[in-house]
Parts: sequence; C-alpha cells; structure tokens
Amino acid sequence: MNRLCIIMFALVAAQAQSPEVQAKIASRVAQLQTLGRDAQVVAAVKQYNSGPGAGAMTEAKWKTLTVLDPAVRGLARNPLGAYLKTKKDQAVSEIFVSGADGGKVAFLSKTTSWCHKGKSKHDVPMSGRVWTGKPEQDESTGAMQVQVGLPVLDGGQPIGSIVVGLRLADLK
Repeated sequence: MNRLCIIMFALVAAQAQSPEVQAKIASRVAQLQTLGRDAQVVAAVKQYNSGPGAGAMTEAKWKTLTVLDPAVRGLARNPLGAYLKTKKDQAVSEIFVSGADGGKVAFLSKTTSWCHKGKSKHDVPMSGRVWTGKPEQDESTGAMQVQVGLPVLDGGQPIGSIVVGLRLADLK
C-alpha cells in the first residue's frame, strides 16, 4: 500500500469514528434490521438450511470461480438475489445472506469468501445480535465501507445472517 493510500485510509477511518457518522450508521442499522425478519429472506434461508447447505463448495473452489460461473450467477439471480437488488441504494455497496452454516444463500455480487462461519460478521448475528465492523476497503467492491451483520430471525431465533456493506462516503 503506498503512502497516499495509507493516509487516505487513516482519514476515512477517523471520520467513520466521528459521532455524526456513527449516528448515520446506527440509523441505517435500524432500517436494515427489518430485512432479517422479511418473509422472503426468512423463507430463502429456511429453504437453504433444510437442504445440503454449503455442499461441495470450498473456499479454494470459490476463489477460482468467475462472476460468470453459473454457481455465482445463480446466487445473484435467484429470487432472493433479485429481491436484494430492490433493497440497494447508493450507500449500500454489498449485501449477502448466509445460511446457518455460513454458506451463501444469495447476494448482490460475488463475495470474497464463500463461507463466513467462524467470523464475527456471521457468528455474532447467529447469536441474535447485530455486529458492526471497522472501516475498511472491501476486497470485493473496492469501496471504503463499514460492514454490518444482522441476524435472520424465524420466530425470534437466528437461522442465518445478512451482511450489508455501507459506503462511508454515501451515508446520509
């Protein structure tokens, strides 16, 4: 990373910690939490959880797939993937939904990792709580963002997770 990138990251990270930006993030989290109880999201996660789950997909295999691979396109174009597109606005850089095992149910675009089990962005929502990450430049989108992990709830019980990337520059 060159010096200018390091300086820019430090400035954005400092700004993201300001009370004003924190309030904007909290406001968006409150709005986004409804996705975790949304009937379409819950139904898709329940269907995923009742099937083979992640199956034969591995991190190594996932990293070799291009965005044009049928497995990747299927997750972006399935009914939940299409529905997630209707929830995207300028501040949302990414959305992905994972089943209980951390495997992908749907997303807006290919994620860096196939499975997020064992990572706070999935494990904290699986305990029924909201997780907020630190400002970072996302590998898959290139955006300076904060990720928020939300539980998918069925009858009040966590059955999966939703991670939403919020572009810091576009939060209102």
